[in-house]
Amino acid sequence: MYLSYSSTTESLLRADKSLTTLNGPWKFTTGDSSQYAEADYDDSRWDTMYLTAPIGAHDDDVGLSGYVPGWAAKGYPNYSGYAWYRLKVSVDSLPGKSLAFAAPPAVDDAYQLFIGGSLAGSMGDFSGAIPKVYSIQPRIFLLPDSYKKEKRIIIAFRVWMSSASRGVDAGGIRIAPTLGEKTHIENKYRFQWEQTIKGYIVEVVWPVLFLMLAITIYVLNRDSKPPHSCRWFVTALILLGMMRLNQAVYFWFHIENSAQAVIVGSVILRPLVLGSWLMAWWEWFNLHKPKWLPKIIAALTLLFMAAQLFGISWVSHAAHIYFQTMADYIRLSLLALLLFIIFQGMRKQGIKDLLVLVAALLMLVALFPKEISDLHIIPGIWFPYGVGVSRGQFFYVAFVLVMYAVMIQKNRTVKMA
Repeated sequence: MYLSYSSTTESLLRADKSLTTLNGPWKFTTGDSSQYAEADYDDSRWDTMYLTAPIGAHDDDVGLSGYVPGWAAKGYPNYSGYAWYRLKVSVDSLPGKSLAFAAPPAVDDAYQLFIGGSLAGSMGDFSGAIPKVYSIQPRIFLLPDSYKKEKRIIIAFRVWMSSASRGVDAGGIRIAPTLGEKTHIENKYRFQWEQTIKGYIVEVVWPVLFLMLAITIYVLNRDSKPPHSCRWFVTALILLGMMRLNQAVYFWFHIENSAQAVIVGSVILRPLVLGSWLMAWWEWFNLHKPKWLPKIIAALTLLFMAAQLFGISWVSHAAHIYFQTMADYIRLSLLALLLFIIFQGMRKQGIKDLLVLVAALLMLVALFPKEISDLHIIPGIWFPYGVGVSRGQFFYVAFVLVMYAVMIQKNRTVKMA
């Protein structure tokens, strides 16, 4: 439904007189109090916050339009916790009988929405002392018809950001909400979901491609004695597909909260993916020396998992910095071992397996995005047609194509022999 939405929708929505983008000025304050939601609360001493985005502005991940810097870039650096936004909106002049409200599709990290002093909805679980964060998704709220009789209503957001999200421009509402006639708000809502779906659809494609490649490798090697690199390559491809799929699951569905997504993705799957790929290339090149290398790979993988676990943001800040630094060094060690394995493999195989070298280097670039970005050689993300596509995604597809070429070349060699 969403993918058939017109690519010109954004410009049409921007010019739609039935929509009012609530850029502000919003009244803003840090801290928390239940009184801040009340319609008659005096917020005159609060700071002012604008949410106006330049034309064409978008986030640096999937390409959500209308993206603005957060409170860290507007006078509140390094702040995390609760903050409030309040705005008085004139509704008697808005066209249409039925009004609706499109909540912001990008917020760091969770929010509750109050309209006229009453809780209208939320994104996140605020039942505990610390809110549980889920992915921010487009959300629409219908306003009671009684609001049309009011000259003004108060819209208030109670926002919570964890310390893990701190950054130079993080914090709070990142895309302005919109108020307007119900049908037009529904159009904007569909457009926002289109952007969200397109931004992560490729994360569903990768598991399919990786599974197809794993099946191909297994079929072509099932008669080998022993199977040539089948076990570890299949394992590595399946784990990599699971890690990528988890991205779409987190952002499309509220099955996992952010803590669970970090455990599954960063603590469990990412270390296993790196370790399995080192073993896949070790087995592919049929290396036997040094014999201790597989044990070192296993040990570093387990240490990486431990560092990722103890470096999770909800531990103390000092522990977070210490264990994240340790994780960086372990990842660099795994990168060095992978380069060593590739070097040893090419020494053994020679230039006859040049395609294999290309495939190994493509996967290396995809698996170590932070280290590659630090070299400032290849941009980390592109936005073709307004949709964010990371460097790793390009290299994944190139890897799959090269590996199929390797399989074809290998099959021809076997038949000729």
